[in-house]
Amino acid sequence: MTPRSRAPLAIRPHIAVDMPQSAMVLAAGLGKRMRPLTATRPKPLVEVAGRTLLDRALDRVEKAGIATAIVNAHYFADQIDAAVAARRQENPGPLAIRVSDERGQLLETGGGITKALPLIDADPFFVINADNMWIDGSTDTLRLLAQRWNPDMMDALLLLVPLARASGYEGRGDFHLDPNGVVTPRGEFRIAPFVYSGIQLISKQLFDGEPVEPFSMWRAWNKAFATGRIYGAVHQGLWFHVGTPASVGETETLLATA
Repeated sequence: MTPRSRAPLAIRPHIAVDMPQSAMVLAAGLGKRMRPLTATRPKPLVEVAGRTLLDRALDRVEKAGIATAIVNAHYFADQIDAAVAARRQENPGPLAIRVSDERGQLLETGGGITKALPLIDADPFFVINADNMWIDGSTDTLRLLAQRWNPDMMDALLLLVPLARASGYEGRGDFHLDPNGVVTPRGEFRIAPFVYSGIQLISKQLFDGEPVEPFSMWRAWNKAFATGRIYGAVHQGLWFHVGTPASVGETETLLATA
C-alpha cells in the first residue's frame, strides 16, 4: 500500500455517493458531569432550546437520508425506550430506530458498538455521541464524511473540529491532522489543534473478534492506527459540546445568535 505520507488524494471528496444507511447514536453513559440534571434522567434526554439531545441527533440522522438509527441504553434505559417509542408515534417517518439494550452492563463506547453490531445493517456505519450538537456548513455533515470515505484506505474517518471553534470543550485537543487527512493522537504534546467531534464513519472490521465487554473506542482506533487506516475530515460548520449544566445555557445562547 502507498505510504500514508505520500497519499495526497486519500480524502478527495466524491460528489455522487451512496450514503451508509445505519448510524449508531451513543446514549448509554451515566452523564456524571451533567449532574444534577442527570439525577433523574439520562443525559441524552436533557433539553437544549426545547429539544432533547437525543432528538437533535436523530433529526440529523433522518435529515441525511439514513434508514436506520441504533440507540444504546443503560442509565435510565426505560426513559430511552419511552423517548424512542414517543418519537416513532409522533414522527412515523422513514427513519427506523432500534434500541440496543445495555441494562445488564455498561459497556463503554467500544463494547456498546460491539454488542449492537447485529442491529447495524451497513458497513461502514456512522457513530454519533448524543452529547454533541452541530450545525452543518455548506454540506450536510454526515454526507461530507460519506463523500470523503475511501474504503481502499480507511477503516475510520473522524470528524474533527478546530480547537479554537470547539464551543463548550474544555480540554487540550485530541488529534493532529496533516494536509493529506492523516490523523495522529495528541501524544506527548501539551495541546493538539483538533478536537474529536463525537462523529465518525467506521468499518465493522475494527470490531472483528472483539468480545462484548467494556472497552473504549481507543481499542478499535489503535487497530486503525497500526495499519495506517484512520483519517480525519474537518467540520465546516458550528459544533457544541454539551457536557455540563452550564454548557446547556451557553449552547442555547450561541444557537440564538447562530
